[in-house]
Amino acid sequence: MSKKAVESAQAAPHNTAAGTPADAGDAGYSKDLKARHVNMIAIGGAIGTGLLLGAGGRLHNAGPALALAYLVCGVFAFFVVRALGELVLYRPSSGSFVSYAREFLGEKGAYVAGWMYFLNWSTTGIADITAIALYTHYWSMFTSIPQWVLALIALAVVLAVNLISVKIFGEMEFWFAIIKVATIVGFMLISIFLLATQHKVGGHTPGLSVITDNGGVFPHGVMPVVLVMQGVIFAYAALELVGVAAGETAEPEKVVPRAVNSIMWRVGLFYVGSVVLLAVLLPGSVYTADQSPFVTVLSKIGVPAAGDVMNLVVLTAAMSSLNSGLYSTGRILRSMAMAGSAPKFTARMNRSQVPYGGILLTCAVCVLGVGLNYLVPSQAFEIVLNVASLGIISTWVIIMLCHMLFVRRAHAGLVARPHFQLKFSPVTEIATIVFLLVCLGMMWNDPEVGRKTLLLIPVLAVMLVAGWFAVRRRVSRNAEQELSRMSTGPK
Repeated sequence: MSKKAVESAQAAPHNTAAGTPADAGDAGYSKDLKARHVNMIAIGGAIGTGLLLGAGGRLHNAGPALALAYLVCGVFAFFVVRALGELVLYRPSSGSFVSYAREFLGEKGAYVAGWMYFLNWSTTGIADITAIALYTHYWSMFTSIPQWVLALIALAVVLAVNLISVKIFGEMEFWFAIIKVATIVGFMLISIFLLATQHKVGGHTPGLSVITDNGGVFPHGVMPVVLVMQGVIFAYAALELVGVAAGETAEPEKVVPRAVNSIMWRVGLFYVGSVVLLAVLLPGSVYTADQSPFVTVLSKIGVPAAGDVMNLVVLTAAMSSLNSGLYSTGRILRSMAMAGSAPKFTARMNRSQVPYGGILLTCAVCVLGVGLNYLVPSQAFEIVLNVASLGIISTWVIIMLCHMLFVRRAHAGLVARPHFQLKFSPVTEIATIVFLLVCLGMMWNDPEVGRKTLLLIPVLAVMLVAGWFAVRRRVSRNAEQELSRMSTGPK
């Protein structure tokens, strides 16, 4: 396909053929996700294992200043999801940012975006099944069961549920999110009560004195706070699910803006508010990486079974995250497969209009995570968290690049921007990209895991280049066919 032909196709209106999807990967899906499903998927994306499990180890390392890290990263995460929201209203697609990368960056951009997102969610899936195993080990009746066995059982259960239908997925995420929100709100109310009554928690009287008597806001200096940034970004990694889910809802123009706009206050309330309360209840040194900080607090206040109940909730949150990861990668891989840049079997759908091929491929990688839990159970969570950060940072950078090019085309009169917009373009996009790249570079200061993760970048680059040479002919052939279909229209 000539460069001129590609540019002409990209500049054409995205709905050239009425009733024909601009992205071939969008065909065949049901529109069964309701407004309440998408709203709760947005909430569920904002509350996952990054807060419910990861905050424990980060509080231990960074202290109360972790709340500042969540706030700063939350602002940039909001910019990303706002940019994606604008692209969704321009053209809803289950292929989401991969489809937009194809339109604004070309097939190579879509190829990189898709496989880096697959890296993100497949490794996040490993983190989730690791978290599930760790949560389950909280109960003594399960401690004798190897961590890798529990991880494998969790993966099998979520896979079975995800393959049923998108409506079941939406219902599960709706109720998972309800449980998470109710629990976080309940925990915050209990924390405020403990603070107001000065009820001792683990021998400590709640209040600012817990912070001032234990090293202040930055007990270990500024650098530990900077180092946890990439982990904090991981905590927000599911926010882009709103863009994927929009392809399976009947009224994205109504649902998406409401869901995106609500993300900012949720970040402030659930993340920053929770971390501040955790910091004034117990010293950071009390929290650990292998136990949810909420479980730590509730186990120390003497309420019967409080820790058990909270542990059950964070267990369902990890299941929710794993469920979402299988959902999103299934759709992304199908979009790629239809363009020729992913294996053909990932384009297959079952009778319930679920792209089971892509879901099974993600599960195959998660099975490797079961092996990681067998070999290094104590380090599995941190290892995959850092690798997942490479995937999510690259995905967010690509979203911002796509949005910048979209706005540039709008200024040239080639496309029309919707009323729902990311403000101050291109400054907002450039600032976000710089911030994300700085966070990536800061991983070098962590010689144990972060530096080793950065050394994977050349390996990933070689794999991506080799993969592109393997699929480029098929991609070119599919692009020619798609251009022909768009030019002739439906018969």
